[in-house]
Amino acid sequence: MKRTVATLIAGLFATAAFAQTPAPAQTTTPDSATPPAVATAAAEHDKQDAKAGTKHVKKAKHQKKAAAKADAKDAQKDAAADTTAPAAGK
Repeated sequence: MKRTVATLIAGLFATAAFAQTPAPAQTTTPDSATPPAVATAAAEHDKQDAKAGTKHVKKAKHQKKAAAKADAKDAQKDAAADTTAPAAGK
């Protein structure tokens, strides 16, 4: 029993000591293992992906507008054709 209590107390002391040590400093410089050319290429690739995504959205928006415009034009033609038709049955 004494051995178990001694082990628990030693564990508490070890935990307290470990909790008070400062965390290792974060490095803010880029990893030196990555060559600058590779980093530049990766950045360009990400930029192109973002640009392609917005291009797709713009294209879809344009197609929606064009379809709505064509529908409105067809509806206008139909309305004009209905008013110019002779009235039957009079």
